[in-house]
Amino acid sequence: MAKQIYSYPDLSNSIVLVTGANGGIGFDIVTSALQAGAKVLATDLVIGASLEKLNSNERFISKAYDLQDDSQCNECIAWSNSLGVNVLVNNAAIFDMAPFLESSLDQYDQLFSVNVRAMFAMMQGIAKGLDSRKEKGSIINFSSQAGRRGEALVSHYCATKAAVISYTQSAALGLASKGIRVNAIAPGVIDTPMWDTVDKLFAKYEELKPGEKKKKVGKSVPLGRFGIPSDVTGVVLFLASDHAQYITGQTINVDGGNVLS
Repeated sequence: MAKQIYSYPDLSNSIVLVTGANGGIGFDIVTSALQAGAKVLATDLVIGASLEKLNSNERFISKAYDLQDDSQCNECIAWSNSLGVNVLVNNAAIFDMAPFLESSLDQYDQLFSVNVRAMFAMMQGIAKGLDSRKEKGSIINFSSQAGRRGEALVSHYCATKAAVISYTQSAALGLASKGIRVNAIAPGVIDTPMWDTVDKLFAKYEELKPGEKKKKVGKSVPLGRFGIPSDVTGVVLFLASDHAQYITGQTINVDGGNVLS
């Protein structure tokens, strides 16, 4: 997978926590934040081999937490605040889909548990830590183009990502006086291993051949291609940096022109 080359903002004064750090976007954020000079904390359900390889970097620490578990989520927050985190990248999320009449409450509970409940808990917990230390900071939540409108097969997931946008706006207003900026990113179709899972689900419900949905979706993007993780990471690093010091409460589309706002 190609990686775009861009100049990194200076994050040498930043301590960045990345949740969902094993994923295609999460791991790219971790490595790019290190390139930008930040100290990086990474967490996921497990610490994969790619993250393990970074442990020799003195500016990198990883630790596994299940953010669906309230006690582990609180432990992650305490760990992060003890190390002085001033940038949170709230990237952890899960995906599922089903026709509307088949979408279950169990599916609802799973998706909202990670994509909304854990997202909110992490955002609030890190903000409390910043406030207690009287420090400014940046919180970057992950929404999706799916949060901009409903989709017939993706009702629960779309709703979770719409909730992220709303919580981002409310938190930005609630924390502005404390110098804590809160923004979100709404990626479109990004070429990561997760999209292979998405493609298989579409194939199941739309009676398509494997790869057919992915090919069709890529062609439909106004810029004519799937995004790659670094398309998203560049915006994350910008929002984490002083270059974005007058931006808060915004959800930035990184989707090749799929959503115009």
